[in-house]
This record gives sequence, structure tokens and C-alpha cells, in this order.
Amino acid sequence: MANPTSPLTQHAANLLAAAMNGHLDADRLNGALRVLAKWRSQVLLNTLMNRDGTLVQSGPFIGMDYPFAATEGAGASRLLGCYEASLGPVIETIISRNYQTVIDVGCAEGYYAVGLARRMPQAQIIARDANRVALQLCAKLAAANGVSDRISFGGLMQHPDFDICADQSTVVICDIEGAEADLLDPTRATGLRHADILVETHDCITAGLSNLIYNRFSETHDIHRYDRTVNPEVLPTWMHRLSDLDRLLALWEWRTGPTPWLWMTRKEAL
Repeated sequence: MANPTSPLTQHAANLLAAAMNGHLDADRLNGALRVLAKWRSQVLLNTLMNRDGTLVQSGPFIGMDYPFAATEGAGASRLLGCYEASLGPVIETIISRNYQTVIDVGCAEGYYAVGLARRMPQAQIIARDANRVALQLCAKLAAANGVSDRISFGGLMQHPDFDICADQSTVVICDIEGAEADLLDPTRATGLRHADILVETHDCITAGLSNLIYNRFSETHDIHRYDRTVNPEVLPTWMHRLSDLDRLLALWEWRTGPTPWLWMTRKEAL
């Protein structure tokens, strides 16, 4: 008797059938490839969790219990500890600066909010997201890691909400899928002038967004850009027996194009 098809595989098969329905061209084939790649990436995540458990294996948040699926993007790279690997030194800098407050805008399921709460026991974490399901998962992740008492949860961030940055040392982490063009405006959110800011600029969604944000803050902040990178050194030993494609997919973050990060720190004169 044949093994039953898993819900994950059946869902991928349905998506693939829809992607391949109609005249085949490069766009349809690319869509089909992405469906298959995401399916295989999820299979690898499930295998990783079954073999090694749910603790993050390396990176700034090593040891964090991460038993939930990512609300957006790949989960395997998070669990391996190489998610957004180029930010590792920046995250360690944030931790070393002992900010009183961390504002995580677009917190999703809480990878950064909970990870930083574990590493920064002196800080109050403000986790904000427009997605109610994401906030619920973030609260569960905080509980799983014993940091619920230092994280406050809320929905959309408004410009006046950044006024807190003028009263205490604050770092803002922002990842809101292109909406940073509206939110990160120091003429309307004047508190941002007093904060250090780590922002993902989704140039693949809004062309020139990183330049727009750079120009807005260049007078008040020193700005460094961090582009995408991967770190294959974090792969566990058993993954070296997998195909080259599987090992690449374990590191893949599901991005469709450039999403450079800007690390913007207040100039000392201010």
C-alpha cells in the first residue's frame, strides 16, 4: 500500500498544478520553481526539527527555543542561526550598547523581539505588528523562552509612538515590507532623530527605497549598508550528506530580490 501524501506535499502539488495551468512561459516556470523550492525548504525544516530539536543552533540567538513556523519567509535558516547572516555583527553591537528600549516594528513571530529579550535582560522590548496572528505567535514564542514579562505587544506603529525615543536610549528595528517609506519619516516621527535604527529597505518592492531612507537620515545618523549573504558553515554535519541543492535550500530565505539593511546610528554631535 502506498504511503499517504502529507498535507504539506498535497498543498504544494495543488499550488504547482495551478502554476503550470495554461500556456507555459518563463514566468510560469519560475513560479513553479519557487513553489517546489519552498516545499523542499519546508521539508528540510521539518527534518531539521525532528533530528535536532527546536533550539536555534548558532548565531546571536543560539539556544533560543524556536518551535513555531515563521509567519513570513523561511524557517530553516532561522533555526540554523544563519537567518540574515550579514546582520550578526550589528546584532552583537546592539546587545553590547545596553539600550533601555528595543522597538521591533514588524516583529512577525518574534525572532528578533524574543531573541533580543533573551540577550538583553535589562531592556524593555516593544513588539509591534499589523498581523494579529503574528502577534499571537510572538507572545507564544516569548512564553516559550521565559521573557513575556519584558515584551509588550501592539498593532500598527504610528509616528507619535516614536516620541519615547527622546526620553530613553532606544534602538528601532524595522521590517515592514516596503511600508518603511511612510513610517520612517523623521519630519513626522521626530522621535526617530534620537534613536539608533536598523531597517530593512525593500528595494525589490519599492525601487530606490534604500536611497530614500538614507537621504532622510544622513544628516542626523551615520549609516552603514548590509546586503545579503549566506553562511554555509552553520550546516549540521548530517546535512553535508545531502545534495548541493538541498544544502542551498536550507540556507535560502525565500527572498525575491534585494532587501538591503541600513544600520543608522545617531551622530555624536546630536
